[in-house]
Amino acid sequence: MSEATLARPVADRAEGTDTWHTIQRVVLPNQSQMDTAALYVDTGSAVGVRVNTNDGSTSDSSGLASPGQELHVEDFRSRRSTSVRPGERVSFGTYFNAFPASYWRRWTDVRNVRLSVGTSGAGGISVYKSNARGSLQHVETKRVTGAATSVFDLSLQPFGDGGWYWFDLVAGSAPLILNKAEWQAPGEAPEPGQITLEITTLNKPDFCANNLSILGENPDVLENVKEVLIVDQGTKKVADEPSFPAIRDALKGKLRIIDQGNLGGSGGFARGMYEAVENGSDYALLLDDDVVMEPESIIRLLTFADHCRTPTIVGGHMFDLYNRTVLHTFGEIVNPYRFQPDQPVAEQTLGHDFMRSNLRHTPWLHRRIDVDYNGWWMCLIPTRVIREIGLSLPVFIKWDDAEYGLRAKKAGYPTVSMPGAAVWHVSWIDKDDMVGWQAYFHTRNRMIAALIHSPYERGGRVVRESGYSDIKHLVSMQYYTARGRVMAMRDVLQGPNQLHSILATKLPEIRALSEGHSDAQLKPDPDDFPTPKMDKPPRHGQGFRAPSYTTLVPWALKTVARQLSRPVAPSSKERPQAFVAHQDNKWWRMSQYDSAIVSNAEGTGASWYRRDPQQLRALLSEAGRLNAEILRRWPQLSEQYKAALDDITSFESWKKTFDQHSGEGK
Repeated sequence: MSEATLARPVADRAEGTDTWHTIQRVVLPNQSQMDTAALYVDTGSAVGVRVNTNDGSTSDSSGLASPGQELHVEDFRSRRSTSVRPGERVSFGTYFNAFPASYWRRWTDVRNVRLSVGTSGAGGISVYKSNARGSLQHVETKRVTGAATSVFDLSLQPFGDGGWYWFDLVAGSAPLILNKAEWQAPGEAPEPGQITLEITTLNKPDFCANNLSILGENPDVLENVKEVLIVDQGTKKVADEPSFPAIRDALKGKLRIIDQGNLGGSGGFARGMYEAVENGSDYALLLDDDVVMEPESIIRLLTFADHCRTPTIVGGHMFDLYNRTVLHTFGEIVNPYRFQPDQPVAEQTLGHDFMRSNLRHTPWLHRRIDVDYNGWWMCLIPTRVIREIGLSLPVFIKWDDAEYGLRAKKAGYPTVSMPGAAVWHVSWIDKDDMVGWQAYFHTRNRMIAALIHSPYERGGRVVRESGYSDIKHLVSMQYYTARGRVMAMRDVLQGPNQLHSILATKLPEIRALSEGHSDAQLKPDPDDFPTPKMDKPPRHGQGFRAPSYTTLVPWALKTVARQLSRPVAPSSKERPQAFVAHQDNKWWRMSQYDSAIVSNAEGTGASWYRRDPQQLRALLSEAGRLNAEILRRWPQLSEQYKAALDDITSFESWKKTFDQHSGEGK
């Protein structure tokens, strides 16, 4: 797609014509995905949130105001067709089928849309809209009989801050069949861009094979995919899967696999960006390996991006793979003072379950959420953006997506987290990447991103919070984690020029440190450890309590002093004092033990935490020194990283790294 096509306003192509083109199709779940049906179809009366007519405030009804009928998934006839039973109502005011009017209003030149609904049978079609407060408004109802195509012409003008369109079907005395429905924009469709769809994988060949199969089963999705690229960085290869020959045939020559050493997510995704530019694609679509995709999302991301006024990064949302109606987040920003991921609006809920509270009855879902970045579990990036601002930071994992979004924003390229486009991904609930080997990357990469992008002279709260985290890990007997964080700060001080050279070696180096730390030695069975026993019962039988906010600082100082001075009970060296479940692994609780068995987040095993005053003293001293040095040198370090950014993210620097590590990992 040429830059002239990108720049041509959609509205100019539409004025004075009777031609309409599809921008969103109504879809239904595959037969294997019926546990996601609530994301596609809803039931019950068309009742929205309660609105105070005096001041316009809303209240969340926390679920359906009027209980709906049972959702009959057996009535789904195909991916685009369903039947509504006599006398029942089915609503398409859902995550995947409502039309996100405010996003089209904000980021494109489309100002009018047409809803086209093809039906058979007798009944009614009612169109609704909402505003940014989530207040529901009836637009129009049409009666239908026999085979009919009903058309509704709708304006996007009122959707400046938020709001959706959707429609309901109500059957009469006989079933009403939806044959198909779609949302359309005026004029001829812009020339569609070409996508390089890239998946970075590390030893998850089954997930990759499943997603490749989904692509092969949906040829319309592949129509504008120039290449499906797998960057395989593992030892368990996708090409060795039994289903691979059939998958390769179904993709009709569009599949290519690159074997590459383990350069982490940033190395894999940077390779995808690089190859998309090299092969002449208009977009790089980045996908995680441990996801299940909704294939229609690919079409929606591309269609929206093609209509955007300026080149725009367009991302999909993430649902929980094991609880499929639960949305991780509707959009994220980077808090500039803390330099941590944050929610753009206070009302937004992490882990929102559409089964409990649907779209129509959740006010904050109707407000448009403007973001700084989108996670690279599913993210479409124009190659024009890549050519201008470069590839990913060479930081292995963590913060690569957030930093890239901030870099693009600074260059004038926005990011949109697009409702109605999503994947199902393994939830963060079943991971704890703040401890263990990943702590190094969290610490280092957050500081590097803050050094490049923080608007504050010395990074706001970044260094202070780093010190707090060091103390929490140390008093929790997480010495392996603390040692990784110390290594991270040393590497930050080494500067940006080493980042490419350590990209493939740092993880093995960190993992080698685990041999000397019992808190990093995982065993699968609790019986692999001695039986826990406390020498003394809890005081007054009360157990452990978290300190209050007002007593936190003196309590923490007293706790650190006690851990440094109090000898370890001899019995604690021979047997743990307690078994602590992962959800109870809080720093204020762990600081009271000399020894404990702690289970991991995945539930696959446990480790033996042992208090060691000598390690505590050494690591606490070194972490404090490094944090102080980073704070002192922050202005100079910031200039150093900013000056090196263009070089370390350049095609030339990354090509050298790719050439050194291509063909590895076999």
